[in-house]
Amino acid sequence: MDLDERKVKILKAIIKNYLETGEPVGSRTISKLEGVNLSSATIRNEMADLEELGYIVQPHTSAGRIPSDKGYRFYVDDMMKQRESSVSKREAKVSIKEAELDNMKESLDEQVDKVEELLQNVAKVLANQTNYATMVSTPKFKGNKLKFIQLSSLESNKILAVLVMEGNLIRNKVIKISEDISQENLLKLNILLNTSLTGLTLEEMNLSIISKMESQAGEHYNLIKEVLAAIVETISKADSLKIYTSGATNIFKYPELSDSEKASELIYALEEKNDLSSLVLDSVEVVGDENHEDTGIQVYIGDETPVQSMKDCSVVTATYELSDGLKGTIGIIGPKRMDYEKVVENLQNIRSQLDNVFKKT
Repeated sequence: MDLDERKVKILKAIIKNYLETGEPVGSRTISKLEGVNLSSATIRNEMADLEELGYIVQPHTSAGRIPSDKGYRFYVDDMMKQRESSVSKREAKVSIKEAELDNMKESLDEQVDKVEELLQNVAKVLANQTNYATMVSTPKFKGNKLKFIQLSSLESNKILAVLVMEGNLIRNKVIKISEDISQENLLKLNILLNTSLTGLTLEEMNLSIISKMESQAGEHYNLIKEVLAAIVETISKADSLKIYTSGATNIFKYPELSDSEKASELIYALEEKNDLSSLVLDSVEVVGDENHEDTGIQVYIGDETPVQSMKDCSVVTATYELSDGLKGTIGIIGPKRMDYEKVVENLQNIRSQLDNVFKKT
């Protein structure tokens, strides 16, 4: 059954009031709102229909109602449609918002040596801006190509390998070697590695390529074998997903999440991060869906989230991209009555700001 205009107006009024107050909403409260112009009796009848349809629920015996997950889903979908159908208006609003986010810009414009440090800053900035918990994942590295390798002498029997991958992701590795190497041979080794491996993914560094390199190394066969093993190990570790979180204690600001058992489970999930990988992978996959192609935003309400400890929360995620196929996730976790408009706007701004930062690198 489609909701008629009056039911939509009342449902939105209930949700907006509950988002602001956190208290169940009664018919008298709705009747006093500007623009409603309906009697309490009419509103009660419409609320009864909305409850029967599953959009609102009565949490206890009081007359007040609160939105159900279905009600939140209707509200969020309607909000996202409106944002997508008025692109010019949205761009103007974002521009104003960016002027208000000087602190965010300063944090993101800081010179950082590694992408991971920047992403940790993003998690902290978002937690401060929204007063919710936040998470940011490193990009999913599967299929990521090696751009450059630089080997440098450190001390006797030790060299430093600096690996630069797509998206300007840097990995350093100190390699212990079984023989000393001259600067001339180190230069030759650098040339061999970059000639043979640049532009390849880990999967493409197959046995035939490695065997060819080992044969070209001549008397330094064992050395190239040790260096290659260390490089493969370093890239393999880079393939593992890292997730940074911030603002976990913000959940205590919301009574519906501050129950000791719920709060401890949620904080454990944010600190341990093991369960968050399913959320990251799910949001990256969803990004290709035609319903989310324009915004890259995904909203999980209650049971929709793949993380069990977040079933009483809403989670809003955005996917950012460092380069083709190299995608990560930014997420905001809060109560179901979170300020969805503010959250979506913050995520759109942070994605835009990340875009600007990565274009400069």
